[in-house]
Amino acid sequence: GRTYSSQVFRVTFLTLAVSVAVPLLGVAILLDCPIDPESISLKEPPLLTGVLEPNTKLRKAERLWENQLVGPESIVNIGDVLFTGTADGKIIKIEDGEIQTIARIGQGPCGDSKDEPMCGRPLGMRVGPNNTLFVADAYYGLYEVDPDTGETKPLVSTKTLIEGQKLSFVNDLTVTRDGRKIYFTDSSSKWQRQDYLFLVMEGTDDGRHLLEYDTVTKEVKVLMVGLRFPNGVQLSPAEDFVLVQETTMARIRRYYVSGLMKGGADMFVENMPGLPDNIRLSSSGGYWVAMAAVRPSPGFSLLDFLSEKPWIKRMIFKLLSQETVMKFVPKYSLVVELSETGSYKRSFHDPNGVTVAYISEAHEHNGYLYLGSFRAPFIGRLNLHHV
Repeated sequence: GRTYSSQVFRVTFLTLAVSVAVPLLGVAILLDCPIDPESISLKEPPLLTGVLEPNTKLRKAERLWENQLVGPESIVNIGDVLFTGTADGKIIKIEDGEIQTIARIGQGPCGDSKDEPMCGRPLGMRVGPNNTLFVADAYYGLYEVDPDTGETKPLVSTKTLIEGQKLSFVNDLTVTRDGRKIYFTDSSSKWQRQDYLFLVMEGTDDGRHLLEYDTVTKEVKVLMVGLRFPNGVQLSPAEDFVLVQETTMARIRRYYVSGLMKGGADMFVENMPGLPDNIRLSSSGGYWVAMAAVRPSPGFSLLDFLSEKPWIKRMIFKLLSQETVMKFVPKYSLVVELSETGSYKRSFHDPNGVTVAYISEAHEHNGYLYLGSFRAPFIGRLNLHHV
């Protein structure tokens, strides 16, 4: 009787499998796919050993102003006053612990991500000379904001054609000490910020990626093209090069803006243990790099698994929304400190993103690391003397 029941089981199982597979296949063929993914070859991720050894140091961070703001992507300070831009399009000032909205580049309503293009989304933020704020708004472009009056002044609009193309996803910026030049990234010429997951998954190198704005001549120049999701940018302390995080490729490129190498580019850090977002100076002369997703090694890296399988990515996005796909991305926060030459000095981890998740930036001020996030409802603060 056992062989009979196993045959029944086999037949039943096969029937079930076919009845599930056939409609799925039909759906897969008929449904439109929003992305046209490319196959990307990533190197085997680096082993998380030595200074990259997993720890729980990021869990020592305090959550500040919890539920009083959402998605403080980038953080700057003027003295002890903090400024950040949030998911609802606001530019806010935090003085003596009090939160105050000082400006808004877009118009409301601002609720869910569908409102983002109208509402605006301030991402990278910097302090220029005379304590003016420079802000990169994903949808509107580069702005100068007066931190006292909240007055906003457009510098480079996304409506302006630059070498025949509009900016689509203005992301981060870095400013020379004299305030003359602003280097900034446009992450894609196809996708906007609300579709950043499409951009990561598609893996294409579309768009013009590192640009330079001269605040005196008002000229915009395209310096680098062909990067895959260029994201955070940082001028070196000597202002001789700009570092550009290439998120999808888990690496950092270097573009020389002065000196003998001017106009040349090379690789600064390759094959990083996670997807780099923003990069900021550290007090030791190196750089802080924040990563919202890691490439576990040893372990299973979803990103690496999918990178050379465009057909799986197509299936996923035919059937699931970006929000749903986000739920499958393991939460893991990682901040690394790089030396001035790009070697790893130390790393702070929060496996499973227990205390801080979706980390976008680590901004050092007065012995603390302020941790920005593109969707958490707080600013994290880590005491560097206690880790």
